[in-house]
Amino acid sequence: MHHSHLQPFATDFLWGAASAAYQVEGAWNEDGKGPSVWDLFTKIPGTTFQGSNGDVAVDHYHRMEEDVALMAEMGLKAYRFSVSWPRIFPTGRGAVNEAGLAFYERLIDALLAHGIEPVLTLYHWDLPQALQDEYGGWEDRRIIADFEHYCVTLYRRFANKVKYWVSLNEQNFNLTNAYLLGAHPPAVQDRKRFFAANHIAFLANATVIKAFRQHVPNGLIGPSFAYSPAYPASAAPADILAYENAEEMTNYWWLDAYCYGRYPQASLAWLRERGEAPQILPGDLELLAEGKPDYIGVNYYYTLTYTDNPLDGQTLQRINNTGRKGTTPSSGVPGLYRTTPNPHLETSNWDWAIDPTGLRIALRRLASRYHLPMMITENGLGEFDKLEAGDQIHDDYRIDYLRSHLVACQQAMQDGVQLLGYCAWSFTDILSWLNGYQKRYGFVYVDRDEQSPRTLRRIRKDSFFWYQKVIQSAGAALHDRVA
Repeated sequence: MHHSHLQPFATDFLWGAASAAYQVEGAWNEDGKGPSVWDLFTKIPGTTFQGSNGDVAVDHYHRMEEDVALMAEMGLKAYRFSVSWPRIFPTGRGAVNEAGLAFYERLIDALLAHGIEPVLTLYHWDLPQALQDEYGGWEDRRIIADFEHYCVTLYRRFANKVKYWVSLNEQNFNLTNAYLLGAHPPAVQDRKRFFAANHIAFLANATVIKAFRQHVPNGLIGPSFAYSPAYPASAAPADILAYENAEEMTNYWWLDAYCYGRYPQASLAWLRERGEAPQILPGDLELLAEGKPDYIGVNYYYTLTYTDNPLDGQTLQRINNTGRKGTTPSSGVPGLYRTTPNPHLETSNWDWAIDPTGLRIALRRLASRYHLPMMITENGLGEFDKLEAGDQIHDDYRIDYLRSHLVACQQAMQDGVQLLGYCAWSFTDILSWLNGYQKRYGFVYVDRDEQSPRTLRRIRKDSFFWYQKVIQSAGAALHDRVA
């Protein structure tokens, strides 16, 4: 659709930014916090870029007030953050750690004092190690009750202060890496265990959404999903079918479970044929249907293009965590699909396709299929930023990226999408899980690297001032440049 003009952003649009506890907080063993699976996994040689970890991260735990002051200076209307489960329950259950709750209460109160809407993520991958050790974490249904107890603790504490909540962050991406690629803890490569763990996570998600209705009646909750829309490599029918397979198996498998309480029919039949389908017990689908979200959180970074893959075809899957462009090989599922480069798109140094139109397509697909409001809970560009003389960071490439994606959001809203807000990833530079500190996303540069925390000084990038103007103008200044 081509529009002669674009309507302005709504006055209540949430101009935001985002982070996650393990990636920013540090203080990994302070004030009663227990170990998460990431605290141990990143200590295993070879698991992360140059052995980087979140022991200190960017020290947000000790610099929270400074960071919130920068958010207020920028003019943020929303800040999405996650609560660390083992900071609240060091062993996953039992006695609550009041010091952990108090930290997040101080953060929420500071945000509210500056007119910034808190967007609270309940789970962003930092599972208590004790639960992984005891029963295998997401592979055992006992986690459902433990997760509900943790979430209800937060509901009771913050129901009157937090309106927007995220239940699970990127279940699809996290468990794919954890149970297919072996790149996230517990570093398993087993398709049957992968689908079993996802089914239990769906049940946990529905359970905590049901509990939310009771404890936070005036709030909104939904999962954040890492959505990479599928494209066909060509108009050849075999490629069209591969694209359909990929869209259903890599996207709708999760989104249909969240929003409809059921699995896509063709994908379920495929998994049953291969003995990989999850065990669905009596009452499971009814629970999923009772725990539907109020909105969908969309984490969008790239599209993926697919071609046909025969039964004896490509399976290799490897992640580029070095930033050496062009090192990500094709991967796929034999008999379903295989990825292939899109010649029409540029990529980042981590081989992620840069496709703002893909975001518009993503929002339109989801709006038409699920008829729910959405929030962009992550979108951003990770790149090698250079600190120059005079504390200058000229990240025009990030400004171009964010501007084009925000325009795509505006176009999608003109197309009829109900979009609540946009939380750029990320506010400050962060630990990028497997990629270390070299892959910088933030509006605010943090002076540290993989080997040393250095000064941890916060330095505003050009994109900081650009986004500040965009927010001040309610989006009208999207094409302005920093002088």
